[in-house]
Amino acid sequence: MRGDVVVSPAGEEIVLVDVGQRMLYDDELVRVWEVSLEPGETHPWHLHHNPYVVLSIEGSQGRMDWLDGSEPRFISEHRGGWVHRPVSPVHRLTNIGTSRYRNRLVELKDLGEKPAAPLDITDSDVSVRTVADVELQLEGPHVLAALDTEDVRLHQGGPCSLAGEWFVVELRYLG
Repeated sequence: MRGDVVVSPAGEEIVLVDVGQRMLYDDELVRVWEVSLEPGETHPWHLHHNPYVVLSIEGSQGRMDWLDGSEPRFISEHRGGWVHRPVSPVHRLTNIGTSRYRNRLVELKDLGEKPAAPLDITDSDVSVRTVADVELQLEGPHVLAALDTEDVRLHQGGPCSLAGEWFVVELRYLG
């Protein structure tokens, strides 16, 4: 969390930042952040206490460096893509591509902050799809995140009308 201090293997004190740059939504179940990086920009050292889902709005090439010195992870994201991740060691993300990188990061608070130990999610626990200009009948809780605006909300299920392009994140593990 922002302001926590960790020590690098070399003995340097590192002050952590939030997992995202700007919080867009927060309730008991989820917290949604925006991360936006221009080419060459880095989101500083941070730590995920909750499993999370990354929803890519503008894709680019990225490099994740780990504070413990582990080999970096290289990522390549595209608009409409998504990936879920467990809690992770302290890391930072650098946009090594030639275009802006922007995402919505959905923290699954009830899997990380609330239980005694964080629980992991699998492909069968969370699903994501992108839709445009649709009427849906949703079963159970879903996170809805617009691709072209900052509109983010939790929908408990039932009829739903979406204008524009949206991520629909089904939280199956709550069912």
